[in-house]
Order: sequence, then structure tokens, then C-alpha cells
Amino acid sequence: MSDTPVVTRFAPSPTGFLHIGGARTALFNWLYARGRGGKFLLRIEDTDRERSTPEATEAILKGLTWLGLDWDGEPVSQFARADRHMQVVQQMLDAGSAYKCFATQDEIEAFREAARAEGRSTLYRSPWRDSGVASHPDAPYVVRVKAPLEGDTIIHDQVQGDVRIRNDQLDDMVLLRSDGSPTYMLAVVVDDHDMGVTHVIRGDDHLNNAARQMLVYTAMGWDVPVWAHIPLIHGPDGKKLSKRHGALGVEEYQLMGYPAAAMRNYLARLGWSHGDDEFFNDSQAQEWFDLTGIGKSPARLDFKKLDHLTGQHMSAADNAALLHELQAYRAAKGFEPMSGTRSAALLQAMPLVKEKAKGFDQLLDKAYFILSDRPLVLDEKAAKALDDASRGILKELTPRLQTATWSRIELEEIVGALAQEHGLGLGKLAQPLRAALAGRMASPSVFDMMVVLGREETLARIADATT
Repeated sequence: MSDTPVVTRFAPSPTGFLHIGGARTALFNWLYARGRGGKFLLRIEDTDRERSTPEATEAILKGLTWLGLDWDGEPVSQFARADRHMQVVQQMLDAGSAYKCFATQDEIEAFREAARAEGRSTLYRSPWRDSGVASHPDAPYVVRVKAPLEGDTIIHDQVQGDVRIRNDQLDDMVLLRSDGSPTYMLAVVVDDHDMGVTHVIRGDDHLNNAARQMLVYTAMGWDVPVWAHIPLIHGPDGKKLSKRHGALGVEEYQLMGYPAAAMRNYLARLGWSHGDDEFFNDSQAQEWFDLTGIGKSPARLDFKKLDHLTGQHMSAADNAALLHELQAYRAAKGFEPMSGTRSAALLQAMPLVKEKAKGFDQLLDKAYFILSDRPLVLDEKAAKALDDASRGILKELTPRLQTATWSRIELEEIVGALAQEHGLGLGKLAQPLRAALAGRMASPSVFDMMVVLGREETLARIADATT
């Protein structure tokens, strides 16, 4: 299989949002394929008709799109391939690797109750396996695979190592239900084979499924894919991730203001490592990612690390790209679109407001000075900074600013000279000036704000604050 182009897949069930664990599985598959010039495919496993919804499918596609994980071709519907799944079952029946089982649910349960009472294994062995009976008038039946009764099945897993399972622990799993519908365990194998999947990278809760699915691969004479079963994600307390740990769905992370690049970086490091590298971009991740770097132990969600990486990515991001994603964040939150003038102003201010911001909410807080209309609404700290004395000094500042060339260096010299005349440190005058320009005390440098706002707007805001 070494000469075969790499094909990976992500195969979620559309029964809810895109879980953060599922997003990481998709990311690992995407990185592995993209880093090797292969294909990353998407399959929607929608055979559970009662729980599968179009809305959930749309949420999954939307989550993957936000995360920046593009897939090749159209998403495949597992339900739509039922005829192909049944065709494979017929081939297995014809070859004798599967059989019709006419046992009723009552008979199976009676067997298991007796086994439990006698302390025997409850693994059901159908009396129809070697009966030679191909039909039973008017009786419903399921189709089962013929599992080997002796020896071992070995899962050669790239993460877990070789996992050996005794064949006498494998049941003759059902391939086709009594209503004629194919089971998930069959459909997964047929779909992976037909889609040309070479590497199955998925959660280790599917590890035991691999041994049972290999029965179908073997029966059909198909190549078994490379297995890589990755540990699940746990909460900070080491317990299985649940609602009590916070956000579970990818869309929640978008609404919390995390940029997609930071999420990709963080999720890649959640269970995989490349030396001591913590902060990296997509190109590096695709180049470095391999299955040997995945650990065997469950990864723990750590919001402090996510926040730290977010700050690094926002600082390093292209300003125009960051503005584009910020506008998508605002749209997701239900905010009105920005005007072209305001977007242009924010783009100019982006180098100031993105520094040390650990999310779009913090960035917007710092950008309040550029996004707010006059007269500014002062927060409590800003209002306290603008007392009568400071207002008087700001009035003195106005005529000096009217003749300035409006360079940052000159603005700092003008404000510094006025502060010195009043026996104040620069910071003492900068505080009321900050309140006048931003309406709050958390903002970029006053001189940077003055440059971005321009002379007319700066003087107008000072006038608002001193009258």
C-alpha cells in the first residue's frame, strides 16, 4: 500500500453539532492527507434515520468550513448507498462467508439468559451458521458474517501497536437487519473500500470495531486500510469530556471569539506532538504531522493553552485576513455588518488592537475607540479620569494639536511638554486623554489612537470631553 496515494476520510453521524473531538479527528485526517498530496474525503453516516437530520449535517459542514478543513469532492451519504451495501451482502452469501440466520430475538435472549445463569459466555452462536438452509418460508431473518472460530485477529495499529483479539471472542455480527437494511458495521467497510480509503484515523472507541470490520475485508478479499485509533479528549480534570467542562461544539468556539488558525494549531497539539513545537502554521503542521507523533494517553483540554496560542496567532496574522474573520465572527454573533469606512479604519488600526488580544472579543474591546460614534459613552473608570483639573489641561492641549504635523513622535513631544509644564508625568496626562479618545481605560497607546483617528476626530473627541 506504500505506493498507493493517501486517502483519508472523516465520517460523522449527523445527529447534532460538530463535537470538538470530532473536529480534531477531522483535522488529523486533513493534515495527514494534505501533507502527502493525498485526498481528504467526507462521508455523512446518516443510516440512523430517526436521529439523522439535515440541520445536523449542515452544522457539521459549517463547522468544518469555519475550521478551514476543506474536503475533496462532494460529501458522500451512507444512506444513499444502501443498494451497494446489500449487493456486497449477496456476494458474501454466494461465497459462503455469510449466512441467513432465522433465530428470533426471543430465542437469542433465552440463550443469553441461560448462559448467564450457567456462568458461560453470552456470545451468541447461531444454529443456522452451518445448517445449509438458505431459506425458511415466511420467516424473517438477518444476515450474519461467518467469523473464524479459532486463532487470533491482529489489528496492526499505528497508534496503539499490535492489538490481538481471540477469534472465539468475535461473534457472527449482523450485516443485514431483518428489515433488509444494512448495519453500520457493514456500511463503513464497503464505503471505505469503495472510496479508496487507505488510512482510517479515528477515535480509539472504535478499536474493537476494527477487528469485526476486518471480517468483511477478509471475506471480500479487500486490502485492509492502515489503522490509527487516537485517544479521546478529556476535560482538565482527566474525566471524559462533557458539558460541565465548557464548550463541546466547534461553533461555540467560534462564538467565543477564537480564530480558526489558533483552533487548528491547538487541536493539532491535543494528543500529537512534534518535538517541543507549540506554535506553528498550517504549512508546518502538514509537513510535520505523522501518526507516530500521536500519544496513547487521552489528551486534556486546556483553555489557558488555547488562549496563549490565540494571542500568538492573532499577533502574527495578516491584518486583512484577520479583519475578514472578525467580520465573520460578528456575523455569527448577530451584529450588523460594518460600513466600508469603518472597516477601512479598523484595518488601519489592526496592528494596534490585535497585539495581546486573546480572542475577537478582546480585540473588539481594544478597537472600541475606532468602532464607536461621537459622543463616546464613558465607562466608570474613564469618567473618573476626566475630572475638572484634567479637563482644563486637555483644553490647553487643543490649540497645540491644531498646528501639529500629526506624526506620532511630534504628538508625544507635544503632550509630554504640556505634562511637564504642569509638573506631571506623561502617564498622568495620558490617562484623561485616553478617556477622551477611547471612552475607556483599556485601549492602545493614546498616540497610536491619535494617528489612526486623525486630527479632526481627535480634536472633536477632546472637545466632547471638555465641554
